[in-house]
Amino acid sequence: MPPEEAGAHRRETYNVSRLRSSSMEIKEKGTEFLREQLDAAQKELKLKDEECVRLSHVRNQLELELEELTASLFEEAHKMVREANVKQAAAEKQLKEAQGKIDVLQAEVSALKTLVLTSTPSSPNRQLHPQLLSPGSARASSRPGGHTRNKSASGALQMHTEPAPTDAPTSREDKELDSVLFAEFLSWKEKASVDRSSAFISRVYREDIGPCLSFTCSELSQSVQSAVENNSLTIEPVATASLQTLKDIQCGGPNKCALSGMSRPCRHRIKLGDKENYYYISPSSRARITAVCNFFTYIRYIQQGLVRQDVEQMFWEVMRLRREMSVAKLGYFLTEES
Repeated sequence: MPPEEAGAHRRETYNVSRLRSSSMEIKEKGTEFLREQLDAAQKELKLKDEECVRLSHVRNQLELELEELTASLFEEAHKMVREANVKQAAAEKQLKEAQGKIDVLQAEVSALKTLVLTSTPSSPNRQLHPQLLSPGSARASSRPGGHTRNKSASGALQMHTEPAPTDAPTSREDKELDSVLFAEFLSWKEKASVDRSSAFISRVYREDIGPCLSFTCSELSQSVQSAVENNSLTIEPVATASLQTLKDIQCGGPNKCALSGMSRPCRHRIKLGDKENYYYISPSSRARITAVCNFFTYIRYIQQGLVRQDVEQMFWEVMRLRREMSVAKLGYFLTEES
């Protein structure tokens, strides 16, 4: 082979070898670059998988909390509805009881106003006090059976009075002011209250209220007195249907007075404050309770400034109410006549 051709062959061989070496280097570098990219992609994919797992855990936790919150809200809503229903039922019951008490109090206030405004010791209303009528008019207004009827301010206290004989001389009621009692009343009126600390109220409790509300059942008597003092006693007539339904009951109920314990027809019953129990009472027990209620009602009116009378007229009205308590505790009362 000529030298020129040999040199050209060597050069060509060197170039091919160099190209192969460059190609291998490029391939290795490309492979290394791709491996680096693959590693980076794998790391990024791993991070994304971890983030997905974390987010999935958060989602599950939120779903669990949402379920618990929903269940708690439903339970609370049902509880609020139940409480609202209970409160509504209690309010309706209290409203019904209050309306009944209001009707009774309105009737008593109306009757007491009539008595206070139309009857005074100096100018008594003879329609409210038939015992002050002349014998002729008393005989004309008396019922068959030889007696008249006299109702208290609330229409509850009633007592029999026998008319004077036709040949008896005409008499009238006279009165004399007791200086000690009047002085106690004046001292009490300066700071009118139902507190027993005053000599006037203490005397009335000792001489009238205590004996008038002293019944065989002492525990119930004390409860009745407390209810009267707190103005929370309710007296209501017993319905005719209830009497017919319970007419065969011999122990308690409408045929036995809860206060005296005696077997008597009981056409009224009492309730003490907000208690559920009713106690049947005889006409005599009712007269004694209402006599005390009338006294407390009048002195409360004085305390509130509703009585437009002079002091002496107030004093005599208080004495009249004390006399009603004295008469009632002795067992005198009027009965309703058909």
